Amino acid sequence: MNYSANFDEKSLSAIFPPERTRDFFEALFGDDAEGSFDIRLSFKDQLEDQLHFDFELHERQGKCLACNLTYGLPQVFSRHPVIDVKGIVSQIEARLPDAACVDWKLGRTREESPRLHCIPLIITLEPNRG
Repeated sequence: MNYSANFDEKSLSAIFPPERTRDFFEALFGDDAEGSFDIRLSFKDQLEDQLHFDFELHERQGKCLACNLTYGLPQVFSRHPVIDVKGIVSQIEARLPDAACVDWKLGRTREESPRLHCIPLIITLEPNRG
């Protein structure tokens, strides 16, 4: 089954709301203004038994999205309670009528452009048997 229709911009914003960026930087630095990017979740592709999403890191105006800042983020995101990747995966799974999310991993940060870096979220699916 093709799940791309399950993950439009509105549903992704519900899964990972914009205010989560603010909460992340407040937890990390004590002030959202210290953050250099905004985070958005986007659906990229479905390949056989995997769903591919990106955490898009969009540079904030007047800030610098430095590679040395974003390359360590997959490890931070995987454990950070505000980002809550496990919770995100559970919300994604709830939108799948006939599959379960059995595993997930974050890939290495990709620099799409100087103002946009992406952290891949790859979710492995298993069909529901029932």
